[in-house]
Formats: sequence, structure tokens, C-alpha cells
Amino acid sequence: MDDAELQEEEREVLLSIYEGDSAFKQLTPTTFQYKYGEDNDMKSFLLEISWGTTYPSERPTINMNTFYNKHIVQEVKDKVLQHLEAEADQWLGSAMTYTLFQYVQEHYTELISAQPDSIVDLNLQTNQLKITDENQQLEEITKKPKKEHLTKAQKRRQWNKADGKGERPRGWDWVDIVKHLSQTGPKQEQES
Repeated sequence: MDDAELQEEEREVLLSIYEGDSAFKQLTPTTFQYKYGEDNDMKSFLLEISWGTTYPSERPTINMNTFYNKHIVQEVKDKVLQHLEAEADQWLGSAMTYTLFQYVQEHYTELISAQPDSIVDLNLQTNQLKITDENQQLEEITKKPKKEHLTKAQKRRQWNKADGKGERPRGWDWVDIVKHLSQTGPKQEQES
């Protein structure tokens, strides 16, 4: 069997094994995720395994840098990757995705032991700090120009009077001479 046939067979097996398991997710035909731990727990993480074109002859790509894992410290991520890569080397040439997921499940407490129970996010705290000068702050407040508030009808009238650039068309204030003369009537001569 070639690699593509082995991948198709393993995909079917994984989907049948993890059918109904909410922790398992197939993102693409060659990318699978499994979530370990409870939701909203500081020690839960998501393991992503992606197959290359020559998998299972070569190791799959193991990814711990997902958004869900932002709370996991780098030391734990490196430890999980190191253990899984060593385990994957033992299974080259055969289906190993299920084996890798099970390995993490069996050694979960050992792998996650370096993860603290709570993490203080220093970035969040430093973003809240501000160093400002009171005079500078007052200048910024006084320099802000007030915006003219127009109603919808006023805006429409301004738009209709002008073209798209805000300029009025040529001759907008010209007087129609024929119309003007017809309104005033003929000129009467004065008799002296």
C-alpha cells in the first residue's frame, strides 16, 4: 500500500474510533485535533497533528501553537513536542495518530506537571499602565475640533448641490436669460 492509501484507511479508522467524542476534531482530511483536560482549566490544551504527503513514512507535524493553548507555558509545549516526536519515531511506516493521541492521554499528568495552576498575564497588566503628563493631557483635550453635526436631509442637500468632490458644477449660479425676460415682460417706453 502506498502512503495515500494508508492515510485514507487511517482517516476512516480515526473517524470511527472518535465518533461522538467532543474532544476530537477533524479540521481537514489531513489535520486532526484532540483536546485534553476540562474546559476553562489552566492545564487543558489542544494537540494538533497534520499529515504530510509522505505520512506515515515520515513523522506528522505536531502543533501546540494554537490559540486555545495561549495559556500553556512554553516549557510544557516543548516537553509535549519532545515526547511525541520520540514516540512518532518508533512508529514510522505505520498509522500513528491514534497512538500519539493515546500516548498523551496516558502521560497527561506527567506532561502537564510544569504548568502552573494560574498564570498572571504580564502583557495585560502592562497594557493597563499609562504614563502621561497632565499638561499634555489638557492640551490634547483642548485641541480637538468639534465636528459639525448635520441631519440626514442637510447632508443630502449638500451632496445634491455639489458633485462627488464637493465642488459645485460650472454655471450653478447663472440666470436663464429667456426665462428672466419672460417673467419681467416687455420694456415699456416712456413718453416725454
